[in-house]
Amino acid sequence: MRGYDAARAPLFWAFFRLMVKLQVMSSRKIIHVDCDCFYAAIEMRDDPRLASQPLAVGGSADRRGVIATCNYEARAFGVHSAMPSRQALKLCPDLVIVKPRMEAYKAVSQQIHGIFADYTEIIEPLSLDEAYLDVSASPHFAGSATRIAQEIQRRVARELHITVSAGVASNKFLAKIASDWKKPNGLFVITPAQVDDFVQALPVKKLHGVGKVTAERMARLGIHTCADLRERSQLVLAREFGSFGERLWGLARGIDERAVQVESRRQSLSVEHTYDQDLPDLSACLAHLPALLTELGGRLQRLEHSYRAGKPFVKLKFHDFTQTTVEQAGAGHALDSYQLLLSAAFARAHKPVRLIGVGVRLLDLRASHEQLELFVR
Repeated sequence: MRGYDAARAPLFWAFFRLMVKLQVMSSRKIIHVDCDCFYAAIEMRDDPRLASQPLAVGGSADRRGVIATCNYEARAFGVHSAMPSRQALKLCPDLVIVKPRMEAYKAVSQQIHGIFADYTEIIEPLSLDEAYLDVSASPHFAGSATRIAQEIQRRVARELHITVSAGVASNKFLAKIASDWKKPNGLFVITPAQVDDFVQALPVKKLHGVGKVTAERMARLGIHTCADLRERSQLVLAREFGSFGERLWGLARGIDERAVQVESRRQSLSVEHTYDQDLPDLSACLAHLPALLTELGGRLQRLEHSYRAGKPFVKLKFHDFTQTTVEQAGAGHALDSYQLLLSAAFARAHKPVRLIGVGVRLLDLRASHEQLELFVR
């Protein structure tokens, strides 16, 4: 075979596979829709008096509550989700905190998803207020994902009187980043031709899975943008970041092969409780385990038969809001197993505890059955 170089064949096929992936993904049209300060938006809609002042939805400050979300007026003072309500009030003394009304939020979420369904059946909910839509085969607006996103925004505003932001791209990774680009009530489109330039300039802290610790570690290695990541080979990234390194290599090139999943199956089941007073030591934490396990047992009894309880886990959030989770494959679900897990979790910090969570990872029996059928046919 003229011109064939066996030594370069693996490099050729790696490049070929990359080109095929990029071609397949560039034909996708994905929209990520994210409601703007969803809970707070509904509260302001239902009580217009709240619209002109800093507002948060969350727990009471005198019961060690936490902010679930807040409007943009509150965010201007530095208030944000997951912040203790007491701290939020220090930053913004005029902050109005209202209790969550989950039934109202669920009802609006269902209405929004009803609008989505008018344009595609391929919808992957991430939470009450955000979802991925695959509109690659949608016949609406001559197949224009941008026009579909615009129409969804208009309909939500007109019919439900709240706003949503949307991102349009060829994969889930880019669509999610795009939806956050021009909030609130924003629309940002990343065309296949724009992907390379957009991703190269993207700060690594924007990548899914890159938290504060990982971002700091990258900074020490001189990695600040995806362009910096591209200078490292897959081997180097795997050595530095383990299995996550391969994912980073792909994201730095705008690659994300994940399909929009129409049905999302549960991964775990848990209960947790935040205590009015910090639990000072291990004995105090262990004393609360039986009540938590009783509640967990009740929830497991109501679980669909297509799931089976897998490995147990315990989550602790300490007084300084650091947290840890310990789980163990093969362990039982009795009190003594959770006592051992809780003890191991507490030993990681030896600090007062504000929250205890107990749960199980779930095994999807339906998926196992479908896989078995595949092999026996």
